[in-house]
Amino acid sequence: MKQEDKQAAARVLMDMPLVALLLDELEMSALNGCVNAPLKDDEARAAFAAEARAIRNFRSKLKFLSQDQATADGKGAPA
Repeated sequence: MKQEDKQAAARVLMDMPLVALLLDELEMSALNGCVNAPLKDDEARAAFAAEARAIRNFRSKLKFLSQDQATADGKGAPA
């Protein structure tokens, strides 16, 4: 997939209100699970926190790809 195609696809996803709504709901659910996990259940709390981080990382990656900075991966750099 060409870089321009990735950028265009990321922009389409970022512009869709449903995608933003779903990511917001997933993140909120993970954060609520983390906060409301039993006090002694560190494993569940860690799993919910990891889920929230993954959602935030995905959103950040989409935002990065949708911007013109997406060529910063080194492939378009001059020698």
